[in-house]
Amino acid sequence: MASFLLIFLVCFPMGMGVVCYIIGRHHRDVQDHYVVATAAVELAAALLLLFVQGRELTLGGICGFGISLSPDGFHGLLAILASFLWLMTALPSREYFAESDSRTRYYLFYLLTLGALMGVFLSNDLFTTFLFFEMMSFTSYVWVVQNETREAIRASDTYLAVAVIGGMTLLMGLFLLQDLFGTLRIEALGTLVTGLPEGKLGQLYAAGGCCLFGFGAKAGMFPMHIWLPKAHPVAPAPASALLSGILTKSGIYGILVISCNLFLYDVPWGKLILLLGVITMLGGAVLAVFSIDLKRTLACSSMSQIGFILLGVGMQVLLNEENALAAAGTVLHLVNHSLIKLVLFVAAGVVYRGTHSLNLNVVRGFANDRPALATAFTIGALSICGVPMFSGYVSKTLLHESIVEYMHLLAAEGLSTAALQAVEVLFLLTGGLTVAYMTKLFAALCIDPKMPGHHVPPAQYMDHSTAAAMGVGALALVGMGMTPALTMERLARFSQGFLRAAPLEGHVHYFAWVNLKGALISLGIGLCVYFLFVRTCLMKRGHNGEWVYLDRWPRWLDIEEAIYRPALDAASFLGAMAARTLASAGDTVLEMGRRVLFLKAPGIIVPKGNEEFGTYAKEPRKHTVLKTFSFDLLLAGLGLVAALLYILIRT
Repeated sequence: MASFLLIFLVCFPMGMGVVCYIIGRHHRDVQDHYVVATAAVELAAALLLLFVQGRELTLGGICGFGISLSPDGFHGLLAILASFLWLMTALPSREYFAESDSRTRYYLFYLLTLGALMGVFLSNDLFTTFLFFEMMSFTSYVWVVQNETREAIRASDTYLAVAVIGGMTLLMGLFLLQDLFGTLRIEALGTLVTGLPEGKLGQLYAAGGCCLFGFGAKAGMFPMHIWLPKAHPVAPAPASALLSGILTKSGIYGILVISCNLFLYDVPWGKLILLLGVITMLGGAVLAVFSIDLKRTLACSSMSQIGFILLGVGMQVLLNEENALAAAGTVLHLVNHSLIKLVLFVAAGVVYRGTHSLNLNVVRGFANDRPALATAFTIGALSICGVPMFSGYVSKTLLHESIVEYMHLLAAEGLSTAALQAVEVLFLLTGGLTVAYMTKLFAALCIDPKMPGHHVPPAQYMDHSTAAAMGVGALALVGMGMTPALTMERLARFSQGFLRAAPLEGHVHYFAWVNLKGALISLGIGLCVYFLFVRTCLMKRGHNGEWVYLDRWPRWLDIEEAIYRPALDAASFLGAMAARTLASAGDTVLEMGRRVLFLKAPGIIVPKGNEEFGTYAKEPRKHTVLKTFSFDLLLAGLGLVAALLYILIRT
């Protein structure tokens, strides 16, 4: 039963994606219902994982290593979360793609990506993770390029480049780990690393760094975050909800595997993750404050929230056996962010269908006479801002408490807490920036006067399926926020074993003054930033007295355009130049050999190419040189064979 269920969760959506593609070429209406039914069956199957705990599936011989899947704990939680989000985004897809000619292609890769992501979340060894991780990268690429506009094609190039470079770096890290331990099974790594000789620590850190780069690229971690702000605005809204809400969590899953098994209680590694988390958290919030594009703001917000999760991972490593709060906060913020972005991106899709724009100056006022949309968006905004009684407050409180707890531990040992105090300040400041940019979005959509001539009548702006998707997500955010001990703490305990976390002792007093104070400080900072900076520096009065949102982000701060693309162009040029130089060197050697060996030989006589003349002449030497390229390839192949034979002999 367990083996069949694990195979079913991975293969069923992939197979149904192909069937869906065939159906969609002839019956588009049937295709919409078919996709929803497929996602519903997948969710039902994922829920069955709760009843097959303690079992796993291993299929040997696949790609030499075999694949291994497990339903236990954190694996099952992520599988259920992913299938739930797929069902919720399938509901509004029918309305969103009603006028699209490429809906059939989207649905094919929509379901293929679900199967690949299930393979990642259920993987029980890092080779299986890598296999499905790369598959997921290529299938989700189609989401980004779906609209085939110039911006979509350029953003998809960035997405694919980051995915490929990250994937190849991850593969190098797995080679190093395989060489160190002889296995990539997740549960074995934690035991084997304790017996690793000190002389091998350098290789361990190199492997960990490669894996962190590869997984961080998918998670949107700085400095590999560049695809997030560009891919989300051009992708369809349901795809954006999945890219932000759950595909980034595949990278977080990999980082958790590495951190909780290879580097748990390793202080340098914990500090590295903490530093990258703080930079990602703050950088994403700053980008969101300056953005005037609705979906770009939400994408930058996703980068910031990934930073919060990474901060929790770092604190979990640093806190040693006192990491219960950090581990719980990490998992719960992962779940909360997924549900929040479901609500916010589906709402953004409704706005886009009604206005055919994402610019705040065009979409302003769209929700001020649409109470259902305004309510759902407000709940998502309040939750991501960490307002009490909403689920985001619970996870952010746990993360904040883990920082405070580590400061107490350092003080008890007589060590300086200055660095952690700075981290706490940046944590509260980033929470304030979150309040600022979400207040800007709320004011633009729900308070500002309408842009005349751009809005459809309120009665036609959203169908029941779209409203159900937003409503279910919003209710989950409110329900979990009001019952943290009953709902959220149970979710945290479900993943405790996978994270190697200490158990939560008793109940956390979420609504005590000491915890409420942190949320109120962030709220105060956010309102100050909004009124003193956003409304004075990023907005101005237009000719008719209405507020105009200004794009004041300096273009030269675009890391992709300023650093990454020029660096890749330079690397391509240098590589091509090196290849031409080596080819010329080979040709020169061959030409010198020809001269030595055939010093007294007569010239080679060939017919001239011009048909009007029947004379014969010697073949120019440059033609001889050009024809030696195939010989160069032969030599390269022989060198490769020799290298492989050497590896086999050494092995």
